[in-house]
Amino acid sequence: MSEGSAEKVNMAFIAAIVAVATIGGFMFGYDSGVINGTQKGLESAFDLGKLGIGINVGAILVGSSIGAFGAGRMADIIGRRGVMMLAAILFLVSALVAGAAGSSAIFIIARIIGGLGVGAASVISPVYISEVTPANVRGRLSSVQQVMIISGLTGAFVANFVLARYAGGSTAPLWLDFPAWRWMFWLQAIPAAIYFLALLVIPESPRYLVARGHDDRALAVLTRLFGPQEAARKVAEIRASLSADHHRPKLSDLISKTTGKIRPIVWTGIGLAVFQQLVGINVVFYYGATLWEAVGFSEDNALQINILSGVLSIGACLGTIMLVDRIGRKPLLLIGSAGMAVTLAIVAYAFSTAVTGANGAVSLPGHNGLMALIAANLYVIFFNLSWGPIMWVMLGEMFPNQIRGSGLAVAGFAQWIANAAISVSFPALAVSPGLVVTYTGYAFFALISFFFVRAMVHETKGRELEDMEG
Repeated sequence: MSEGSAEKVNMAFIAAIVAVATIGGFMFGYDSGVINGTQKGLESAFDLGKLGIGINVGAILVGSSIGAFGAGRMADIIGRRGVMMLAAILFLVSALVAGAAGSSAIFIIARIIGGLGVGAASVISPVYISEVTPANVRGRLSSVQQVMIISGLTGAFVANFVLARYAGGSTAPLWLDFPAWRWMFWLQAIPAAIYFLALLVIPESPRYLVARGHDDRALAVLTRLFGPQEAARKVAEIRASLSADHHRPKLSDLISKTTGKIRPIVWTGIGLAVFQQLVGINVVFYYGATLWEAVGFSEDNALQINILSGVLSIGACLGTIMLVDRIGRKPLLLIGSAGMAVTLAIVAYAFSTAVTGANGAVSLPGHNGLMALIAANLYVIFFNLSWGPIMWVMLGEMFPNQIRGSGLAVAGFAQWIANAAISVSFPALAVSPGLVVTYTGYAFFALISFFFVRAMVHETKGRELEDMEG
């Protein structure tokens, strides 16, 4: 957007659009977090062992990887808003069916359906936001997605806690004589329905509209966003960015016609998506309480540490919102990589000093428990100041118009596969080779990510989407 037209930007309308789009991030976090308070109910209702619980809990990741891949391509067919509306329907169906499931098989199907919505929302909300916001504030508005993801996780934890406390336990009967754990899933239907209804009142992405030949509709949307003169200029720019090789976007666009190889920008997107998971952040969110109890903290203290990590995460994301359009995306990624490498190494060192007492209890001697606690929370801050939100910001804006949907499909799929690999492997790795080696591995990936960013990532701060090169 040109500086001279800045006074014409309808920021109130843009803020409303972003607020609606990021409900998808909230649903992403809520659907991922709601499972945490329901595992006792699942065990008793379906007579599950540890393996069965793992399959029921992990089913969402299967759906998420498929949803992320399919949504990127579908967004080029039915539109960005269309995919978000489909995700809202999937969230609603999943909540109702999971809560009513009479067997493990039905529950797994319901969670896969919810995962499809999670995967779709995870990749489409950021790209939609990037396509309807001015370049000078695009980073901070796209970063709101991460705040909403963490808010959704926290919201699920709070809702589960309140329902269980009110009923007297997650397996105790609540309203209509159904156990509380079922209501934990049914409660999710409320934000899912709100998400769907809110999507009815926001416009489709103007870049998608131009790509589909609906220039008049795109002009109307852009006029409402930026004013008539800027709207006409933007339509012309979008059309020009597509005209050099204009055809319906397809997956094969990711392969360069000159070299016959996958475009470097695609590898950069995949690398950003995978490294975000290889630094081990989901170990903190999925296994935080178990992790701290394993090194000697009480259950009560472990749960308090989880709450502290959530609050710090939101605070760090708010810091990103203030900084991302000032100092840029790449510097924040580099700061995050360096900070995570150091703090993860300190956590690994602290865990290496763990001792087992005569009664079999594990503890960290001296001040090493405090050292591990401070380093782990600094790690959470570094992640959420950088890789947490910035990865989604970059994926939403770094690809040229012609390949944005396809690029998101591949990178989003890679992100969820890496998520599953880290989440599934941690319990076994924590036993053998142990927490020290495991956390040293996460620190190593954080270090490698620093050099990856230096070599492969190009700054996108302040650049129009039409200027992105592949």
